[in-house]
Amino acid sequence: MHAHLALPEVRELIDNKDLATLSEILNEWLPADLASLLHGLRLDEQDLAFRVLTGRVRPQTFAYLDLDTQLRFLKTLPPEEASALLNEMADDDRTSLLSELPTASANQILAMLSPEQRTLARKLLDYAPDAIGRHMTPHFVAVKREWTVQRVLEFIRTHGIDSETLNVIYVVDENHKLIDDIRIREILLAPPQKTVSEIMNRQFVTLQDTDDKRTGVEVFKKYDRTALPVVNRDGILVGVVTIDDVMDIAEQAATQEIQKFGGLEALEEPYVTTPFWTMVKKRASWLVVLFFGELLTATAMGFFEKEIEKAVVLALFVPLIISSGGNSGSQAATLIVRALALGEIRLRDWWKVLGRELSSGFVLGVILGSIGFLRITLWSAFSTAYGEHWLLVAITVSSSLVGIVMWGTIAGSMLPFLLKKAGADPATSSAPFVATLVDVTGLVIYFSMAWLVLRGTLLQE
Repeated sequence: MHAHLALPEVRELIDNKDLATLSEILNEWLPADLASLLHGLRLDEQDLAFRVLTGRVRPQTFAYLDLDTQLRFLKTLPPEEASALLNEMADDDRTSLLSELPTASANQILAMLSPEQRTLARKLLDYAPDAIGRHMTPHFVAVKREWTVQRVLEFIRTHGIDSETLNVIYVVDENHKLIDDIRIREILLAPPQKTVSEIMNRQFVTLQDTDDKRTGVEVFKKYDRTALPVVNRDGILVGVVTIDDVMDIAEQAATQEIQKFGGLEALEEPYVTTPFWTMVKKRASWLVVLFFGELLTATAMGFFEKEIEKAVVLALFVPLIISSGGNSGSQAATLIVRALALGEIRLRDWWKVLGRELSSGFVLGVILGSIGFLRITLWSAFSTAYGEHWLLVAITVSSSLVGIVMWGTIAGSMLPFLLKKAGADPATSSAPFVATLVDVTGLVIYFSMAWLVLRGTLLQE
């Protein structure tokens, strides 16, 4: 059943105060669908609908809600219910909630937890914000190599209910060091009296609790896993990271990369919940930097003021020149930043990329230059807008486009490499930044080419 299709029926049950039927229906839904339903209700309707949720459905649904709705429920629910809700949440979901809150608010929530859960929450929060340890759960099934398959299955039945995933069973030694992982299908298909050591192959992949979370995304993608064990520097198994958490990390990383590439600081909160002045501040900082960069365009134009006075026709093509260079640079930067992010290319590949971009930039420049040359030629057949020296103007524009597009592709492709080499985020070489750089240098190329081609004619000494 889809929540958006049932919204009128749910509202009718709420209006009729038929909470028994409402509870019976809603507790059969998937938590993600329930969260979507709650977001579509009025606040008073949300309160009623949420309070009829029971068992594991309530904390699982709570984890899918946005931060503002979560905080509102924690304030409106009776203290004992709010405390139970927080204690029943999955550890990684609760850590995610606490990570988004100011210290004072996070401490208030920590105070509502049981001593055991509070200790666990603080342990996860002790990891750096970008560490994979922040996203792991300490609930998993670990067995010993000397156990039989039958004993493993009995252990899973007894202790597996709290595990985040049962897709993989972990094998540890007497010191709780990870020595292997076994897919559950291998356990299920093995004879009951066979020992764990007999089905081990010691081929397993781990993450370290201090690894950067983006490393986790790359490892999951490389090895095509749904869950990966997390160990500390001594090799002791401390937790498990599952694919749902990694997908959230990947989405957040991609969002920040896109925002940076668009020429603004990355937002820490969703667009609709980001405070107005925070939004202005994050957008203004880059806009001011880019504005000062574009001021150099006016400076470049002023430097060639005499040439423009002598050949006003040159000014007609300035927007064309600027946009072509900026567009080619933005294209190249987009391709290279994404390729670096996906690991398709590395720093050592800069020379190969430079060669490709030189070639492609030249071909693209010839294509645009030919179109520009054809445009001026055809226009001059029916108009005197470009004067008697229209052919030289056409040569100037077309040859400038070749040079500017080549320069744009080189600048756009090499800037991400330079930033990565300097330890900065390649996404910072945003499209607007590249465009601004190419705008200024493009004008220099254009007017320099005009001086070479048109001196003695339009540009007489």
